[in-house]
Amino acid sequence: MMNDKTKSWRPKSSHLIAIVIAIAAITWVASGMVAGTPQAQTTEEEAAQSLEENLPLVRVRTSKATSRVREVILFGRTEAINKADIAAETSGRIIKKAVEKGDFIKKGSVIYSIHIDDRQVKLSEAEAEVDYQEIAYNAAKKLSTKQFQSRVKLAESLAKLEKAKASLAMIKLEIARTVIRAPISGFVNDLPLSIGDYVKSGDVVAAVVDLNPLRIVGQVSEKDVSRIHRGEVAHARLPNGQEIAGTVRYVSRTGSEATRTFRVDIWVDNADGAIPEGLTTELRLPAEQENAHLMSPAVLTLDQNGVVGVKAVDVDGMVRFHAVQIIADTVDGVWLGGLDDELTLITVGQEFVRPGQKVRTATGNEKSEAPKS
Repeated sequence: MMNDKTKSWRPKSSHLIAIVIAIAAITWVASGMVAGTPQAQTTEEEAAQSLEENLPLVRVRTSKATSRVREVILFGRTEAINKADIAAETSGRIIKKAVEKGDFIKKGSVIYSIHIDDRQVKLSEAEAEVDYQEIAYNAAKKLSTKQFQSRVKLAESLAKLEKAKASLAMIKLEIARTVIRAPISGFVNDLPLSIGDYVKSGDVVAAVVDLNPLRIVGQVSEKDVSRIHRGEVAHARLPNGQEIAGTVRYVSRTGSEATRTFRVDIWVDNADGAIPEGLTTELRLPAEQENAHLMSPAVLTLDQNGVVGVKAVDVDGMVRFHAVQIIADTVDGVWLGGLDDELTLITVGQEFVRPGQKVRTATGNEKSEAPKS
């Protein structure tokens, strides 16, 4: 029989429980020491993400400057280069009206005919007088060669013949003047007389205006006149929006004392006469080359001092205000100068953010938000 001391040792159940508890505690403590840093990092990332999400969102696009011709913009008025007020050169009653007001006529076309009255009788008398004086002169010439008549008598006969010829020419001219013709091609702009009206020599009976080419006259300021040169291509916009091109033909060297402006003439083609005289036009005259950005007028804003500019985002995501110079306003947008060659322009949401504020940016269709208070 074995001794009690030689019996193998067996742990009690209470000892097993204590050992399990100790192992679990050590494991829990160890896991906290190892995983403590990632948990802290996760909390910081979540805080940063939450802060980022609270930033206002704006829509942006990259705008790059392009080289363009700076233009001088002014207003002008269309004028006919050739126009004529036609006056009667003889007196009489109108017996024929060959055109109507607004008609286009060619140079030399008949406008009015005046009754010939007694001019035909005077023509016959003048022709007979010329015949008689020619006979008299020829006879005197023959006698002079035979020395039966002096050279003085011959000279007198010649003078009478020339006078008769002059009278004949005058009556023929008088008859020709009974037909009033257009001195230039163009549109009949005024036609005040009718058949049966009596006209006196010197009375204006019609006005004809030639609209091709057409002249646009503008007044350029004294600070810009030195930048305008003859021969350059200019553009004009008519009241109906039509764009036409022309050539600078004249730049005045003398300014107006009242307005301190200088006259500029631009000639444009108007073959069909569709552009009338007297239209107000917007003129764009070329000046110097410069870099500029083409943008929508909607991006323009004002700073606290009322300066016109745009807002952009820098590399750090901060809003920056940039003052601009409006170079030209076109149908495609406004051309702006005074900016960097490239910038990240805020196109939507610029009114909700202020310079120096950090923002989120989007380039797609994501809507911008007002800053959260």
